[in-house]
Amino acid sequence: MSVSHRRIDHLVLAVRDLEAAADFYRGLGFQVGQRNRHPWGTENRLVQFQTSFLELITVGDDPAAIPPHEPGRFSFGAFVRDYLEKREGFAMFVLDGTNAKSDATMFAEKGIGGFEPFFFERKGRRPDGTETRVAFTLAFARDPALPDASFFVCQQHCPEDFWNPAFQVHPNGATGIGGVTLKVRDPSRHAGFLAGFTGVGGETQGERGLAFALRQAGRLLVEPGDGAEGFYAFTITVPGLAVAAEHLRRAGVPFSKAADRITVDAADAFGVTIGLSEHAGA
Repeated sequence: MSVSHRRIDHLVLAVRDLEAAADFYRGLGFQVGQRNRHPWGTENRLVQFQTSFLELITVGDDPAAIPPHEPGRFSFGAFVRDYLEKREGFAMFVLDGTNAKSDATMFAEKGIGGFEPFFFERKGRRPDGTETRVAFTLAFARDPALPDASFFVCQQHCPEDFWNPAFQVHPNGATGIGGVTLKVRDPSRHAGFLAGFTGVGGETQGERGLAFALRQAGRLLVEPGDGAEGFYAFTITVPGLAVAAEHLRRAGVPFSKAADRITVDAADAFGVTIGLSEHAGA
């Protein structure tokens, strides 16, 4: 398999109670950032690693601020709102990009896009409390057969003001997102879309599953399964399971443990299964 030029940038985890979710992730042993507000009606808190992050997101107090979907325009806020009307969980999968305008054009040419690039900026704060500016452009792709999963690439315009080593130190030792899992009834039905989005072809995984190798040892797994289709799990890389397990015990979070992996069930983790592994790409 060829190696993609893209890495996992971040995962968007939709929750109904942002403060409760932040407390939960702190209990797991993560450092959770401050609350940020978007002008399109959503609010978030981030868990940052060296080159990737988790975005805990919810709908704010003013639903009227959320713009509707329009032809050629993907409404980030409307997707999060509609997702939360059905469930909490892993709503959006994001890869990195260096030129979102070119990516949007490429997705349109491949027949998996057709949306205008979405630019936005907001104020941020460094660990010392000083204010800074962060800005992004997003290029969305869409698989019509997966209406409850969103895909986009993210171009950072001020990376030096976003990535900060002080935000990347976690009590559980976490270093990054190792992999994500998408569950669908027929993985082969989505192989073309996912190859177009990731830039790499999928390799057979098990009897019917697929695996897409991403940069920096990241991996997208596509598993066959019945029921609701969409992203349902992600794995975080940690240096050792003993410390991670102790944080879970202290927080009273149920988990199961195998030889090289700890798993927190979706029912106990705001709708998404969380894996902790010593091996990147697990």
